[in-house]
Amino acid sequence: MLQSLGLLNTPREERFDRFTRFAQRLFDVPIAYISLIDEDVQWFKSIQGVDIEQTPRDVSFCSHTILNDNIVVVSDLTEDRRFRDNPVVISPPYIRFYAGVRLLVRDELAIGTLCIMDTKVRSLSFEDREILKDLAGMIEQEFMAHSMATTDELTGLSNRRGFRAIAQHGISLCRRMDKSATLMFFDLDGFKAVNDNFGHAEGDKVLRDIGQILLREFRNSDVVARLGGDEFCVLLTGTNAEHIEKPLANLQSAIHEENMNVPYDIGYSVGTVAFDPTKHQKIDDLLMEADAAMYREKKARKLEQDTRKR
Repeated sequence: MLQSLGLLNTPREERFDRFTRFAQRLFDVPIAYISLIDEDVQWFKSIQGVDIEQTPRDVSFCSHTILNDNIVVVSDLTEDRRFRDNPVVISPPYIRFYAGVRLLVRDELAIGTLCIMDTKVRSLSFEDREILKDLAGMIEQEFMAHSMATTDELTGLSNRRGFRAIAQHGISLCRRMDKSATLMFFDLDGFKAVNDNFGHAEGDKVLRDIGQILLREFRNSDVVARLGGDEFCVLLTGTNAEHIEKPLANLQSAIHEENMNVPYDIGYSVGTVAFDPTKHQKIDDLLMEADAAMYREKKARKLEQDTRKR
């Protein structure tokens, strides 16, 4: 069935990795993954915390979850006769806790699961269970998103539509769980000159390269997106504005290194805004404020450059 849906053995995609990273941080677990269950194998579309591509279905926790209408939570796997002899329970990484919810597409067809695991015994509150189910619902939408065009074709990042959907859900969860979030709005400096002097093919290469650099330097973000043109944004939950100085410095260094290999200089202006639940009701509120902050920085930099030329 996965083969007919075009899902089996497809490469990892950022739009699914962001959900497993999100789940990993939200629930403070070492392992989070999206599994796809075929006839004989469990295959991982995205996984955080361990490096594995697939396992036999007969040793999979998720082979039970995919048959269950409700979320499956096992606080102590060693106390459950179904799982206590599982290889990952009795040997490294010695998994103790498991929670999973099945993923449905097309007329309620179950194709896989969203799961979190821990090496210590724990439980999930009612609210935590609802959040995990909410994330599963968003992943289901992503599986059906080919026709919804939520991905930027040039860079492979989320586009504006995809970003707004995921980010709105992200800040809603932050509000519910009293977690911090930070939005960064980037606008490239010098990009127009690349298009004018070296052609649009070179401009497209710059956009792809910048997208990959952002993805690398902010790999723990919930979503890195290209909003359009030469505008990018990064949303991080569970992160205060003061914690982004190091990745921003790494970003500047990475772009400087790229500039050394091309006959032009690309820079950026960035507006950074901390999520405030009292005034940011929608992600558009954060975007507008970050956009304004970015333009203030761009204007100040241009003024400084003009002053130096005098």
